[in-house]
Amino acid sequence: MKVLRFSLRALLVLLWVMVGLIVITLIFPLLKPSGRSRTKQYWSALLLRLCGVKVSHKGVPLLSGPALLVVNHVSWLDIFAVNTARAVVFIAKSEIRRWPLIGLLAHGAGTIFIERASRHTVKKVGQEMQEVFTLDQAVGLFPEGTTSTGYDLLPFYANLFEPARRANVAIQPVALLYFHHNKRSDFAAFVGEENLIQNLWKVLGAKGVRIEVEFLAPIWVPDGLPVPARAALGARAHQVLRDVVLRR
Repeated sequence: MKVLRFSLRALLVLLWVMVGLIVITLIFPLLKPSGRSRTKQYWSALLLRLCGVKVSHKGVPLLSGPALLVVNHVSWLDIFAVNTARAVVFIAKSEIRRWPLIGLLAHGAGTIFIERASRHTVKKVGQEMQEVFTLDQAVGLFPEGTTSTGYDLLPFYANLFEPARRANVAIQPVALLYFHHNKRSDFAAFVGEENLIQNLWKVLGAKGVRIEVEFLAPIWVPDGLPVPARAALGARAHQVLRDVVLRR
């Protein structure tokens, strides 16, 4: 049954990714930003359904205006899970740009790619974030820099809090909690030496995978007061997210 389930889901996901590439190439240029956002939300929600992954939401997301969403990182599924609530321009490692099909899809969807080995990457990424903020859109940041099992939080890199600080935009932590058969689990986590194909085999062949997307109270909203330093913002975001992630 697992082989049959994986084969059917893999075929449907591949077809849906191809549809996404067609939409990005032919339809996105004709849409306003609001239309692109709705399309990304719908596409992400259906992708997760085709993967057999359920998504539930808690809390109150910031649905309008520029914002920085600070998210713990567990899996390649994370981006799509957050997008089901609000379409977000995510910052992702540059290696994803070279993934077959997925890289093209991410690039076409406006993903900001970061070259971690480059000295100038923070400045470049910061400029791209500012451009997104001026369009009243949200940027998604994984400040851990890599994935974890989802049971705890790795240290944060606070450098990319600075563009949001300078733009004085709202900053909202978002906790992703993964479940397998209704129990907190690292089953779907994309960690260690596992490659994407191995993780796809595991996730697409399984039943009972669910992601809970919990939108926490913003740690900063524009209110006319001086914006805290990026280190303070990073420390606060880490604290409130870790409090939720450690909860079982």
